[in-house]
Amino acid sequence: MTAPADPAETSAETRGQQPEQGLRADAERNRDRILAAARRLYATQGLGVSMASVAREAGVGKATLSRRFASREELIAAVFADRMDAYADAVAEALADPDPWHGFTGYIEAVCAMQATDRGFADVLTMTFPTARAFEARRTEAYNGFLELITRAQASGHLRDDFTSQDLVILLMANAGVIAATGDDAPDTWRRLVGQMLRAYATPGTDLPPLVPAPAPRALYRAMIRLARPVPGTS
Repeated sequence: MTAPADPAETSAETRGQQPEQGLRADAERNRDRILAAARRLYATQGLGVSMASVAREAGVGKATLSRRFASREELIAAVFADRMDAYADAVAEALADPDPWHGFTGYIEAVCAMQATDRGFADVLTMTFPTARAFEARRTEAYNGFLELITRAQASGHLRDDFTSQDLVILLMANAGVIAATGDDAPDTWRRLVGQMLRAYATPGTDLPPLVPAPAPRALYRAMIRLARPVPGTS
């Protein structure tokens, strides 16, 4: 059964007033509204937001959302395409740094900062979307660049020989968790995590960026209290 169309997308024959070009413009506006709504919700609430919530936020029907984006994965890939481009560009910028260790640390900090500014992207970096080929191609490009970055930093003598690309995935997972846990209570906690992890990755005697102060105990306590609260709708 074909889902009913939204009023803005009914055909010119049915409405008898809007030319085909206008219909295409309506469809494009709906797509833009959906992407903007999803971007807002993902940035503040993470990727657990339902498709129905996105449709409500965008002011469109579920049928319109389904026509524009057949799956949740397709919508997520469209929303974060520009962020994935920035992620890949960060690797290229790091590789262009004449100091391999500085390039490595700068890349780690840049990527973790991307996670901190957008909860949705924090999750995206720890997931894969096999059906979104262009999206995953950019991720692969970034990954291959990071492998080269590791090789250069290790050859410089500043990055431990036992550091692997999997350690970045572990860091991104940990950082995503810290960001989600601390929220507005201790928003710079992720910087402390990254600083400490860089110290774990470095060989003895390597110069390191200054370590930011640890979050205040009261701020961490507030974050812990918030985590302990039951999620609405669960028992």
